[in-house]
Amino acid sequence: MDLGKDQMLEMYRAMTRIRLFEARVRDLATANEIPGFVHVSIGEEASATGVCAALRPTDRITSTHRGHGHLIAKGGRLDRMMAEIFGKRTGYCKGKGGSMHIVDFALGILGANGIVGGGLPIATGSALAAVVAQRDEVTACFFGDGASNEGTFHESLNLAAVWKLPVVYVCENNGYGEFTPMRTVTSVTDIAVRAQGYGIPGHVIDGNDVLEVYRCASEAIARARAGEGPTLIECKTYRWEGHVVGEQAFLGKASYRSEQEVAEWKTRCPLIRFEKFAAESGKIGVAELEKIRVETAAELEAAVKFARDSPLPDPAEVTDDVFSG
Repeated sequence: MDLGKDQMLEMYRAMTRIRLFEARVRDLATANEIPGFVHVSIGEEASATGVCAALRPTDRITSTHRGHGHLIAKGGRLDRMMAEIFGKRTGYCKGKGGSMHIVDFALGILGANGIVGGGLPIATGSALAAVVAQRDEVTACFFGDGASNEGTFHESLNLAAVWKLPVVYVCENNGYGEFTPMRTVTSVTDIAVRAQGYGIPGHVIDGNDVLEVYRCASEAIARARAGEGPTLIECKTYRWEGHVVGEQAFLGKASYRSEQEVAEWKTRCPLIRFEKFAAESGKIGVAELEKIRVETAAELEAAVKFARDSPLPDPAEVTDDVFSG
């Protein structure tokens, strides 16, 4: 895989935007400036970035309750995302979606989803729509290890395999479904082996290596676009933060994972690994990476100001944009 310098810098920019954005959202939520629950994916930046870097602007994604990273990697604006999380009218969903339900059809973002496994059938339907409309589009479906035990996972993979739909299923396996270790509730160590049951390729990769994610995703996307059907990719990764910001309030001193485990995974930081690669390869200078960090920090400050200064939704619009079947 021969990546150009500009493309690698854009991957680093995406991971930096995700990391700084989510760290700030975490701090704002802790300070009670943000309403509702907030789930961050700090430590998992490489999976979102590597997959979305392999997609075209016209391709689509579905996301999860832990979806800020996917949305940013697909091109989401920090100011409109921050405004949405603040519940402001200038947000992507006019302040009505919040952290877990951001949508931007123009960017191919079919929505983050608070329902575990909810994005799987949506992505499958999106891929079917592309085939019916004869559009040269691929849909990438992000979901967690917990969703792999839902019926929607098996139903979606089966249908996509039978009809050879252009969809790539990306499982971000961080080892925990909320507070439950996946090893205690899942019959297989590697979720990707379940692809065998549907006759499609399944790959287990290092989800903290953005270049490996990009390589694997590129191959799967090319396969899907060629009409050869879906692929299941399992990205082994880890969330540094809790399941939800502020979980200590209802967990107390109880802990479902050790400090040693968290510390060990932090040594595999996706950004530090990329910075090490850049230094060792000699392809990217330290000053170039620092420039991206400075620019992103300024972009983030402007996004927070935009959100704070934006108006709340008008109560008279409470039923606008609300639909029922």
